[in-house]
Amino acid sequence: MSETPETRRKICLPLGLLPRMLSREQAAEYCGCESLPAFDDWVRRGIVPKAMTGTISWDRKAIDRSLDRRSGLLSEAVLSIEEWLCEHAGRR
Repeated sequence: MSETPETRRKICLPLGLLPRMLSREQAAEYCGCESLPAFDDWVRRGIVPKAMTGTISWDRKAIDRSLDRRSGLLSEAVLSIEEWLCEHAGRR
């Protein structure tokens, strides 16, 4: 069943709270890209991550982490707990 304007529920976040998941357009704007093709180029070049697997949405925190690494604010050696768990999955 597809949504219609009548069935779509408007969800409003509290003032100042950014959504975690961003559309391509929102992600491009968030990154300060001048155009969608410029954002697509950043994705292609690995400057920012691709959309989350199985979605057409970008994780704002993943974008932040990628840009932090790229700008030198975060060392490549520093792993998030999620990255550490992935690297150590199955090891005992």
